[in-house]
Amino acid sequence: MQRLLYIDPGTGSMLFSLCIGLVTTLIFAVRVIELKLRFILSGGKAQKLSSNKIPYLIFSDHKRYWNVFKPICDEFEKRKIYLVYYTQSEDDPIFTAGYEYVNPTFIGEGNKGFVKMNMLNAGTVLSTTPGLDVLQWKRSKTVDRYIHIPHSCDIEGYRMFALDFYDAVLCTGQHQVDFLNKIEELRPGTKRKEKMIAGATFFDGQLSHVSTLSRHDFNEEKPVVILAPSWGKNSVLARYGERLIDSLVKTGFEIIVRPHPQSFMAEKEMIDSLMLKFPEVEWNRDNDNLAVLNRADMLITDFSGIMFDWSFLFDRPFMYTETDFDPSVYDAAWVDDKPWMIRASEEIGIKLDEKDFENLGKVILEAIKNRNLQDVRNRAKETYWQNHGNAAETIVDYMIKN
Repeated sequence: MQRLLYIDPGTGSMLFSLCIGLVTTLIFAVRVIELKLRFILSGGKAQKLSSNKIPYLIFSDHKRYWNVFKPICDEFEKRKIYLVYYTQSEDDPIFTAGYEYVNPTFIGEGNKGFVKMNMLNAGTVLSTTPGLDVLQWKRSKTVDRYIHIPHSCDIEGYRMFALDFYDAVLCTGQHQVDFLNKIEELRPGTKRKEKMIAGATFFDGQLSHVSTLSRHDFNEEKPVVILAPSWGKNSVLARYGERLIDSLVKTGFEIIVRPHPQSFMAEKEMIDSLMLKFPEVEWNRDNDNLAVLNRADMLITDFSGIMFDWSFLFDRPFMYTETDFDPSVYDAAWVDDKPWMIRASEEIGIKLDEKDFENLGKVILEAIKNRNLQDVRNRAKETYWQNHGNAAETIVDYMIKN
């Protein structure tokens, strides 16, 4: 009987999210009724809701997206245009940024923050958060327009329907525009969104930061290797985990493991076990990845977007592991092609086969010295990161003129 009543964690989480969504929708409905009653009881003389509308608002569900939003906030500040910034991280870097025209507010973590977002009264909302109107985060009836800004060059790796209910998407390159158009054609009833190639604020801002960092000196006797995977059942830690880290430790190299931030929540048991088994490894959790990447000579990843930070900002070769990537829960499942992130890793990276684990030290050193892919990386950079250096200005122009 106990077994029949068991609900797996994933299903339980989804059911919980659904319940929260229903509750927040009910709260919003009650709030709207309350406002209408107040208007009627006041004889129709109550101040209209639109008069309190926030013209421009950024919503960040985590402080790690500060690198996406900082250049945009800087541009609003430069133009002396007021901007409201809602964040779900109490220690978000914006609170120490010292802006005059950008007003930050901590709205609470998780569902508490989403309740506030679901009752928002604003003109334009800009966010990196996928899943609008799918689970907890609902479109507010008193928001005019929702704009999505990606936090990486990949959008095919979003969960299914992640961007369907946005009004516009600011793309990093034509590849994202093409994918969104294809999804809208293949999936009947999907909303036609505005798409604009805006560029990548996170690369624009980071590139200037990287230029100030002291160049890491390569030590062939003890190179620094960083393992930085994505998360989930298809990631390198889920597939190779202990065996790969053990092989890395045996090289005698300096090893840094930087799990995806989501792993510390969704895969806590696995991460805790690995951290306990390999105390000699540095486990990195920096909010900003630039400092730790600058220390490294080689990056090993799977299909994580960190490959682009490494390739485009540091211009160094990386290695990727083969994964049994299952696109069934992602938007990528709608197209016949291999997922874009997998294609991109094959294009600009060096494959690390499972058989290479036995001789990993030699394989890594050969990869570090590989110069064959530099031209390929440069072409990819021009293709997947367009409008270099002008993203923030382009985005603010779009927000205030549309």
